[in-house]
Amino acid sequence: MHDLPDWVPRRRAEIGNRIRDARRAARLSQVQLGERIGRDHKSISRWENAHRAPDLTDLLLIADALDVALADLVR
Repeated sequence: MHDLPDWVPRRRAEIGNRIRDARRAARLSQVQLGERIGRDHKSISRWENAHRAPDLTDLLLIADALDVALADLVR
């Protein structure tokens, strides 16, 4: 596997920050969001801190659970 372009980790971090901001705006903990989308809080933490990237299904579930547009998470 080849190295990712420099912009990919930056974008991943931006998306993680948007997930965190939307979760906090919804007044949910990582545990609560995880329960709503069927994932554990460790996954939420990994996404928010850009240690891992959520896949498209996870992003769709997050957007629905937080009542935000998918585009607002990934713009």
